[in-house]
Amino acid sequence: MTIELPAPREQDSRRPTDPGPGPDHPEADSHRPPPGPPAGGPPDVWVYKGRAYDLSDWIAKHPGGAFFIGRTKNRDITSIIQAYHKNPEGIERLLERYALDRDARPRDVHPKCNAPEFLFKEDFNSWRDTPKYRFDDKDDLLHRVKARLREPRLAARIVKMDRLFNAVVAGLAVAYVAVQGLRLTEPGWIPLPLFVIAMVLLRCSLAGFGHYAVHRRQKGLARVFASAFDINYVALGLVTADGHTLLHHPHTQSDVDIKKNVFTMMMRLPRLLRVPVHTFHKFGHLITGMPIRIVDVVRITRKIGVKEVYGTWRNAIPHFAGSIGLRLLLIGELVAYVVAGDFFSWALQFVATLWISTFLIVSSHDFEEDTDPPAADDADDWGIHQLTEAYDLKVIGNRYVDCFLSAGLSPHRAHHLLPYQGSGFANIASEDVLREEAARFGVEWLPAKSFVTDRLPKLARTYLLSPSRQAEEKQWGFFREHCSPQAWRASVAYAASGFGGLGSV
Repeated sequence: MTIELPAPREQDSRRPTDPGPGPDHPEADSHRPPPGPPAGGPPDVWVYKGRAYDLSDWIAKHPGGAFFIGRTKNRDITSIIQAYHKNPEGIERLLERYALDRDARPRDVHPKCNAPEFLFKEDFNSWRDTPKYRFDDKDDLLHRVKARLREPRLAARIVKMDRLFNAVVAGLAVAYVAVQGLRLTEPGWIPLPLFVIAMVLLRCSLAGFGHYAVHRRQKGLARVFASAFDINYVALGLVTADGHTLLHHPHTQSDVDIKKNVFTMMMRLPRLLRVPVHTFHKFGHLITGMPIRIVDVVRITRKIGVKEVYGTWRNAIPHFAGSIGLRLLLIGELVAYVVAGDFFSWALQFVATLWISTFLIVSSHDFEEDTDPPAADDADDWGIHQLTEAYDLKVIGNRYVDCFLSAGLSPHRAHHLLPYQGSGFANIASEDVLREEAARFGVEWLPAKSFVTDRLPKLARTYLLSPSRQAEEKQWGFFREHCSPQAWRASVAYAASGFGGLGSV
């Protein structure tokens, strides 16, 4: 949904590097600043359907929140506009006010999307590698689905489902506080196994809410609530919105999709050390790494000027307040359990939540498959591509319950075709239409995959049991994989990097 980067570095005097989510593999490149823009810096340009626009004056006015416009400078925003707006044609008319009356050119696009270099393949170039789709066919899958969802009856149902989703979230938040309060004050009333199970379920469920909050209009309290994405110890909502909503969703499984690189750093570790070292790495992220990252983002924002990303401080403050508040909550919980003499119960739920959530993040795409999808061309149907590159998940088999247990991923195909919808329940309400229209285009609607019996075993084999990258490259055996000085240096460096806010989701 999801993903953290190394601390932002200044590229020039005007803006920080992309604070978008980053996968688990900073390798050597993670400690170097991303490549800078061409000499003199790229101009203030957004690219749409091959034409150049300057949206600088629109940043603070964007109804969906200043953050999205600010982060997409010097990128191709064609798929983003088409994916995240119910009526892209109206957006096109608005864009004409900001047209530069010329075609876009390579210098308009930052070669690495203003993001750290290690997130992409070594030879990645955004101008060349950003997929191009045709969106002018009013009878393609995306247009047909959107048209049907505008029908009054269905539109009203979706609004009701959003409200129901929010009501369930409020109940989950109350349960979250109650379970922890009970364990801290009357531990005998909630045995350790029950406590751990409850915390895993509640953290995954609230992270599912955070997943959808990141997709909502990033204004006011929505920016605060988006930080709920952090509650499962995996991500940092402050930087996740960019890489998840703006790079992963519109460009799924392409070279722009940084999410498909998630967790690859842990693959550099010897397989028997992978779980303990990555767990310690994430513990470091919790107590010092992510606070350092937040401070760094605030510092750079002040230095280069808030207008670059947020338009105004009024837009920025909820963003920072949510991230800081959530970090204080997570660290405060740890302190409370230590003071209560119950650190073991906290540690057990931390490990269980971290690893289950980690696998959930990549379970609804075949990111573990080391294949390169064919490059998109102008003839591709974006909607069909989204349906075929994602699949739904099930945990217990009830779509509404699974929407939370899967961190929001049970209606995943609807979520990818309609990423602007604000809740998993709205996605579920849209599924019948999506399934019917997919059949018209010959797209088979496959059953949801079981997270427990299908995805989890495959992911565990890939991420936990396979040899380290170094062992595969050098054809080392099991003994040398674990005993070589290089392996131990990599493990120590990776564990330490978490405390500095570098390295992983």
